[in-house]
Amino acid sequence: MKIIKRDGRIVEYDPEKIRIAIKKANNDVSACDAASDSEIDKIIEYIEGLKKKRLLVEDIQDIIEKQLVELNKYELSKAYMLYRYERELIRRANTTDESILTLIKNSNKELMEENSNKNAIVASTQRDLIAGEVSKDLTKRILLPEKISKAHNEGILHFHDADYFLQPIFNCCLINISDMLDNGTVMNGKMIESPKSFQVACTVMTQIIAAVASSQYGGQSVNIKHLGKYLKRSEDKFRKNLTEKYKGKITKKEIEELVGDRLKEELASGVQTIQYQINTLMTTNGQSPFVTIFMHLDKDDEYLEYTAMIIEEIINQRYMGIKNEKGVYITPAFPKLVYVLDEFNSLNGGEYDYLTRLAVKCSSKRLYPDYISAKKMRENYEGNVFSPMGCRSFLAPWKDKDGNYKFEGRFNQGVVSINLPQIAILANQNEEKFFSLLEERLDLCYEALMCRHYALLGTLSNVSPVHWQYGAIARLEKNEPIDKLLKNGYSSISLGYIGIYEMTKLMTGVSHTEPVGKEFALKVMKTLRDKCSLWKKETGIGFALYGTPAESLCYRFARIDKEKFGDIKDVTDKGYYTNSYHIDVREEIDAFKKLKFESEFQKISSGGAISYVEIPNMQNNLEAMEELVKFIYDNIQYAEFNTKSDYCHVCGFDGEIIINDNMEWECPNCHNKDHSKMNVTRRTCGYLGENFWNVGKTKEIKSRVLHL
Repeated sequence: MKIIKRDGRIVEYDPEKIRIAIKKANNDVSACDAASDSEIDKIIEYIEGLKKKRLLVEDIQDIIEKQLVELNKYELSKAYMLYRYERELIRRANTTDESILTLIKNSNKELMEENSNKNAIVASTQRDLIAGEVSKDLTKRILLPEKISKAHNEGILHFHDADYFLQPIFNCCLINISDMLDNGTVMNGKMIESPKSFQVACTVMTQIIAAVASSQYGGQSVNIKHLGKYLKRSEDKFRKNLTEKYKGKITKKEIEELVGDRLKEELASGVQTIQYQINTLMTTNGQSPFVTIFMHLDKDDEYLEYTAMIIEEIINQRYMGIKNEKGVYITPAFPKLVYVLDEFNSLNGGEYDYLTRLAVKCSSKRLYPDYISAKKMRENYEGNVFSPMGCRSFLAPWKDKDGNYKFEGRFNQGVVSINLPQIAILANQNEEKFFSLLEERLDLCYEALMCRHYALLGTLSNVSPVHWQYGAIARLEKNEPIDKLLKNGYSSISLGYIGIYEMTKLMTGVSHTEPVGKEFALKVMKTLRDKCSLWKKETGIGFALYGTPAESLCYRFARIDKEKFGDIKDVTDKGYYTNSYHIDVREEIDAFKKLKFESEFQKISSGGAISYVEIPNMQNNLEAMEELVKFIYDNIQYAEFNTKSDYCHVCGFDGEIIINDNMEWECPNCHNKDHSKMNVTRRTCGYLGENFWNVGKTKEIKSRVLHL
């Protein structure tokens, strides 16, 4: 039997704790009112006789009180209630000691692995994590309604980012980088004027990114096309200076060659600044800025030629990688790259196809960039093409008072996700019961999302001047509330979901790729989408259906349900739930059919969606990847590649990662044993259960969680 603690932790059942608690209550009553050892044994036997797979601590305490009353131990029951109340007061006074101390001692495994972007051993990161533990504690005990906290602990829903809920800050955004560069901005009380060159513009942009990251907890995105005019300014400056210096001494052609050489150096230096600054800056969150660079060749961009040059240099430098402490080129985590496929670069004979081929070559080695189809996006978003926010969520189209669409300078207020497989487990193939439970739990999700909204209402612009006063989001006055930016659909607030595949399997007996399963899955998806639309209509708040919540949540929901309901074939026995609408990784389906199938779900999940395809040995399959890119343009809005080939990110080894004598993954070239810095091929039959893999050797091994 498992016991669910008040903070959501799950521990082994220990009958001695019951015995100790009752005996402490015995000390406060007379001998005749005390419970004997045999009576305490009976209470313990009763609890164990229930044969529950898991119980809440509160449920056990309720049972003890009732059993004491049935034994006519009324005074003892009162004493036990008092003991319970006193313990509750102590807990309410301080519930974070253990988690914080284990964090400092580097023994809090859950916290240390929760965010792959944070190194929990570093002192500056620990400060942020310690503050997060305090925030989570206050959020669960005081800030959230008790039923929301309980729903979170039971895996009914997930209240994302509780470690930042204490502060009036939001999730992710699209920085209005154009406004900040063109009109200047202020950071740390210092005026930064509009740059006069590309190199300076790149430096200013990275400083803005770091400042923005320090006052929000989610990702951010910048559209790289806004740097085009600054590359043109550098070119004009070089031409003017060189003409003044060499006019009459060398030919105009020779001057243009010098201009070209200087511009090439400036371009390389500026892009290198972006890459190195983002990877070396440390925000107050204790991590590198979570930033996405959006690369779109907009035919209406007057600086299109220069934007193309910048994109080419960004992809070239990403393909090369960045050196680690050993001097080996590795793939940097940030910035994430998103490349847009449009009519003139979709590998159909367009002018900029050369850039797409370069992007595919980069994807084959570095896994980035991701790909967005401008064609499909225009179909889904009223003719618009715009960047996802850093967390891969999308905004809804919104027009200003002049009727112009606006995306940059908008943001997401927060996320709450619903556990769909758990509803299906409880419904037990009863569709009426399923939708009744879904309705109840969506009401809970709505209340939780409104908690996020209310937490931001009344926030003054002074909280984060770079966001609210100096252009990243808006240019409000000092002491002005941000409330108008929280309403009328200007910002989004997201309902996430997990496990369409498992839910469908439980309710219909087949995958959602089968006709019967697909019909049910789409019905549920449309119910979620309709509910978001209804909430938006009733409140004026930008509710959106978000198909890409945290990957770690797939494991958390599955773990909770496995402990509560046991092993269920193809559901809890895997140790994880399939993310959002994705097809189960074990299902035999080719990449083209997978993308085509999932495109139907992406359209419904307009608040956020991405699909993945795996290609073995990508560096030797460029032609296949190019065919997939052409297919993406015509069929699906957002997709990225993964690889099935082994790869070590420490030394660049591209071959089979071995299992050493200690049953650890190990690179045979550099002997790296850190699984987070390698890709390992799924071999033989793939995933066998939680943390177990058949690696095609003589044994099954138990490894650390592998992100494959």
